[in-house]
Amino acid sequence: MEKRDFSSYKGVWVLGEVREERIHPVSYELLAWGRDLADKLKVDLVSIIIGHSIGDQLEELIHRGADKVMVIDHPAIAHFRADSYSAILTRLIEEDKPEILIASATTMGRTLMPILAVKLGAGLTADCTGLDIDIGERLLIQTRPAVGGNIMATIKTPVFRPQMATVRPKSKKLLPPDKTRTGAIMVRHFDDSYMISRVQRLDFIKEETIGAPIQDAETIVAFGKGLKDGKHITLINELAALLNGSVGASRSATDRGWISYSHQVGLSGKTVSPRLYIACGISGAVQHLAGMSSAETIVAINEDPEANIFSVSDYGIVGDLFQVLPLLIETLKNRR
Repeated sequence: MEKRDFSSYKGVWVLGEVREERIHPVSYELLAWGRDLADKLKVDLVSIIIGHSIGDQLEELIHRGADKVMVIDHPAIAHFRADSYSAILTRLIEEDKPEILIASATTMGRTLMPILAVKLGAGLTADCTGLDIDIGERLLIQTRPAVGGNIMATIKTPVFRPQMATVRPKSKKLLPPDKTRTGAIMVRHFDDSYMISRVQRLDFIKEETIGAPIQDAETIVAFGKGLKDGKHITLINELAALLNGSVGASRSATDRGWISYSHQVGLSGKTVSPRLYIACGISGAVQHLAGMSSAETIVAINEDPEANIFSVSDYGIVGDLFQVLPLLIETLKNRR
């Protein structure tokens, strides 16, 4: 294929997210990814924010690593709509020509980035766990699990711009805020035709669950098929509540219908990075470990001493979870 001239493409863009008129922490996590790439390329790091009534929060993006913040503020785009968001971003990218565009592998990122890739004729690597730069070629090196998580694939997109990727939430620690950092906040305006959407937002109903969403939780009590029956989830719920934590699950548990998909941890679920992760009756398949191995402290409870989960755990308890969990629960209650 004939080599194309990409000299007009400059800069690293990260796509921030706004939820309920607040900039979501995943936006700061993306800045941690982008800062390293932008420094290696010696270009600006730009945070793109689409939403409404968020002006008082934009400086924090500068403090967290952005050189510039490009904001599109309008009441019609207060909530994510794929058609209007993609129309706005397509025009921005065609006009400003970034080298790299990164989004989080959230519902928004997983929905929006493929649409952009088609509209722009660009490549896209989803669910990356590592990003780097080939300095000589100015290429984004994208690393992601493949073949069910059994190998790690390294991907480059040399003949398309921008180079696009999504990264797993909670796979990068936030940069500490630096109040001395300065940068530019640029407001971009679009006419009303870009705000038109075929989607009408009727309501938003939050899922009733114990604790915070698992991707935001500081403590997670997770269970797998070792629970044997969904009726035993009361043990997991009680322990999670005592620890002010959230409930997670392996894919085998969600496949059995014991708990909803939103609790699933792993390659086909969510990546989590809590301070404490308690794995109850989880064998430790590679796909599950990829979603939780970055937890600060991992406690595993399994009656199989050869279970793979013990290879990543800080503390391992070889025993029947139906004997161990009641003892843990009783001890916590007594301490309270």
